[in-house]
Amino acid sequence: MVIKKTKGLCPECGAVLPADIIEEDNKIWIVRKCPEHGEFKHLYWSDADMYSRFDSFEAVGTGIENPNNCIVPQDCPTGCGLCNNHKSTTLLANIDLTNRCNLNCDFCFANARACGYVYEPSFDEIVSMLKMLREQKPCPAPAVQFAGGEPTMRDDLVEIIKKAKELGFKQIQMASNGVKLAKDRQYVMDLKCAGLSTLYLHFDGVSKETNPMINISKKVIENCSEVRQGIVLVPTIINGKNDHEVGDIIKFAAEHVDVVRGVNFQPVAFTGAASEDDVINERVTIPDLTKRIEEQTNGKIRQDYFYPVPCMIPVSDLVESYTGKPQIRFTTHQHCGAATYAFVTENGLVPVNEMIDVDEFFKVINIMADDLKNKGSLNKYLTLAEGLKGFHSSVKKSGSGKTGQFWKMLYQALLKQDFQALKEFHWNALFIGTMHFMDNYNYDVERVQRCCIHYATPDGKLIPFCTYNSGPVYRENVWKKFAKPMDKQDELADIN
Repeated sequence: MVIKKTKGLCPECGAVLPADIIEEDNKIWIVRKCPEHGEFKHLYWSDADMYSRFDSFEAVGTGIENPNNCIVPQDCPTGCGLCNNHKSTTLLANIDLTNRCNLNCDFCFANARACGYVYEPSFDEIVSMLKMLREQKPCPAPAVQFAGGEPTMRDDLVEIIKKAKELGFKQIQMASNGVKLAKDRQYVMDLKCAGLSTLYLHFDGVSKETNPMINISKKVIENCSEVRQGIVLVPTIINGKNDHEVGDIIKFAAEHVDVVRGVNFQPVAFTGAASEDDVINERVTIPDLTKRIEEQTNGKIRQDYFYPVPCMIPVSDLVESYTGKPQIRFTTHQHCGAATYAFVTENGLVPVNEMIDVDEFFKVINIMADDLKNKGSLNKYLTLAEGLKGFHSSVKKSGSGKTGQFWKMLYQALLKQDFQALKEFHWNALFIGTMHFMDNYNYDVERVQRCCIHYATPDGKLIPFCTYNSGPVYRENVWKKFAKPMDKQDELADIN
């Protein structure tokens, strides 16, 4: 049964092709036919019921008012940067600071030694990219992540983070392998003091077999704990490789909740050389992952506790109605990611879903937003006060002792516009999420046009994440355009 029509890619030649999203055997597949290489059918989502539930949260945005690359529809997605076809603003911007690295992993193609050249924008080029993001309308990009390569290879990283803070980014993240951070606690402190909000630490498992760098990771966590630098663990999940440890990764995060803010699982995307067998045998979809999480946490974190990113749209509507100012809108495609929260208590993990009826919560938020629009600005406070009464029906009884804290957070944030309670909530709860980035085998142009994670480039473009990493506009094209010759230290085989 055909569910929808979209565009995909030929995995052989990368050609943009008409594609059907179909349901078959309670799974969702993407089917397309290349004139040269024939028909391809690949797994899109492994659970049709979960696909349908997430579909109910669809929320299409209106895009950016000042896109930097206007093209005609038939050029999509080969003409990326963001354009008039794009339906979402930037929630998180990525900037590759360098392709140099202090590791020499055999499988990695995104480093200077593998590429044969250095990509490293100047400080002024980075500042220009940051300013472009903050000039985005109707809302400036609120968050930036510095990536690579390995960002800590740059001597001016602290100054770059300070500049991002100065320009108004509320969330400043850095993706790192942790090697330098494990060796130098003072360096971790310097990054935090400069304005680093969150360290995204590559963390593929809790054993030597799945994570050969586990001892380095533990040292990074120790150093970050000393200076209260928040961490999100980022495991790449591969079927048959480390998918049996997703529950243990969550347990590990909970044991270090004083500094680990969450786990952001990333099911593998086949962006390098991959055979058809690799894709079939190693593919993990979002339903696969959430099912394993439920199984490996003994049913504590259930699959139906996860919600897609657009579930947050009612909150944006409420704040926008109350303040009268445009708000960031979470119009990511509903099948790009999923998340939930759990409190860490003496009795173990307590999912937020056991403290409130999440569906009822969003229903009440929607009613409050509609009331604010209809009753006008004179009754804002009264409308919110009345609306909060509706939360009584969504708050559940919980033995965790955290229900009162959750109620306080709602009251402080929604009525008093005091967001300190939100910060306290975040430091006492564990985020458990996943984003499944696409590759040529499951590429859906509709998802690209709703992407909220964008790469900034030195020539002033913003490129959707999956286009930049695995679509028609590869990161190598950007890197080569601004390539510099390698020097001797970059030619070293391994500089650990």
